[in-house]
Amino acid sequence: MTTNQSLTTRFGTIEFEALDIVTMSDGVLGFAQCTEFLILQHKEGSPFRWFQCINAPEVAFLVVEPTHFIRDYVLQVHPSQLETIGLTDPTASLVYTIVTIPRGNPEGMTLNLAGPIVINAANRQAKQLVLDDPRWPLKYPVIPPDAKAA
Repeated sequence: MTTNQSLTTRFGTIEFEALDIVTMSDGVLGFAQCTEFLILQHKEGSPFRWFQCINAPEVAFLVVEPTHFIRDYVLQVHPSQLETIGLTDPTASLVYTIVTIPRGNPEGMTLNLAGPIVINAANRQAKQLVLDDPRWPLKYPVIPPDAKAA
């Protein structure tokens, strides 16, 4: 296998195999030019990952599997929403949500549950969905506001 390299703003030079690339033909919302990504571990034992763009090396999103924080997070989508990434079996997918941590306020961390990134584990094709489900907001507080005061 051929090892590739990419110079990134956050991580410096990273090496990867072509099989490691996750392709999003539509990009991430607001970042249509970002179509090829790597999933990098944040720290040993951490649930967080970095969704590092290869073709825009200055772009990286902190992501997490939402079920790490919300056990009952389940995508209820029409199968046609996942056809473009060839996903017919939802159990063959990885689901990540983008994490936002306000500068200097880690307690204000939120998850974008309304816009999950779904990856077909078999072919490494991905798509960011837009959910219209009131249970899953755009900014879900990881630490509930009432727990912060305690």
